[in-house]
This record gives sequence, C-alpha cells and structure tokens, in this order.
Amino acid sequence: MSTLSVRLPKSMYEQLKDVAVAEGISMNQFVMLAVGEKMATLTALDYLQERAKRGSDEKLMSIVDKAPDVEPPDERDRL
Repeated sequence: MSTLSVRLPKSMYEQLKDVAVAEGISMNQFVMLAVGEKMATLTALDYLQERAKRGSDEKLMSIVDKAPDVEPPDERDRL
C-alpha cells in the first residue's frame, strides 16, 4: 500500500471522524471507500460515453421497429 497525506479543514476532519465512527469503520477506511466510489463513478461515465459514440439513431429505430404494437398496453406496463 501507499501512503497519502491529506490536509482537511478542521470542520471536515471532525465530520469525517463522526461519520466513520457512526459507520463503525476507521477514518482511513472511510476515505479509501469514498475515493474508490468516486473513481468508479468517473470510470463508468467514461465507459458510457464511449459506448454512446458507437450507437446511432438508425440502429435504435431498427430495434424499436421490431417491437409489436400492443393496444392497450400490458397491465404490467401501466404506471
């Protein structure tokens, strides 16, 4: 593992300490989980943006056109 020193405002440090205690984990573990969640979110966003570039309106409509028209909508599809 690597070590990272982070400076936090006192109020943020105290809030971090309180939340970690409430969660029953160490402050280090809480920060590690928070960083991991943020990295996963950014990675997912990048992935979805790359996938979106491969899509097209034509491909979407070709799939939608294959769906049967059902009147009225199935009971499970009602809001």
